Amino acid sequence: MIRYIYADDLARYPALRNSMLRDRATQFHDRLKWEVTVDAEGFEQDQYDALNPLYVIWEEGGLHGGSMRFLPTTGDTMVNDHFAHLAGGAITAPGIWETTRFCVSPGSANKARAANVLMMAGGQLGVGFGLSHSIGVFDARMVRIYRQLGWEPEILGADGTGRDAISAGLWAFDEAVLTRMCLAAGVSRELSQLWFDRAFGLALPKVA
Repeated sequence: MIRYIYADDLARYPALRNSMLRDRATQFHDRLKWEVTVDAEGFEQDQYDALNPLYVIWEEGGLHGGSMRFLPTTGDTMVNDHFAHLAGGAITAPGIWETTRFCVSPGSANKARAANVLMMAGGQLGVGFGLSHSIGVFDARMVRIYRQLGWEPEILGADGTGRDAISAGLWAFDEAVLTRMCLAAGVSRELSQLWFDRAFGLALPKVA
């Protein structure tokens, strides 16, 4: 299932939190060789995790199957602090949230489906909150993945060439995109909405 959890609430789900942070270390530090910090417990965290971001987490058997992190661009974000030159300047708008740390667990039972469901859930978040776009920075390997998942960003700018290239992009949120992502993920539009509503205390449909 998908869970939407703010950082302040992660302590209520220790197994989910710990497995997410360890999977992030495996992906970003061990496999991709990014310059990220891993602590003595094997957790990968940065200063943006301390800003109470919203995590979108695909849960498998009580553990992390995949996740992504969202922050509003009206506050501190990675793209504005470090990659504004790729986006043509700082992006600050209530309707645009930054997404970072897209991670699929190496132990996921179905990595392709985990990625599809995560992208769907990101689309659900945008539609549910009435956002216009998400902004993010990604490396060259992700371009093919986004294309396969059926939700390619509008490229704002890029730096580098080949496998070393990094880009900033905007993903548009709308109902048509979300419906398409639900089909790709094999999740009904109703279930996607239910996961979102449960997270944010909205009125739930009556069950006959």
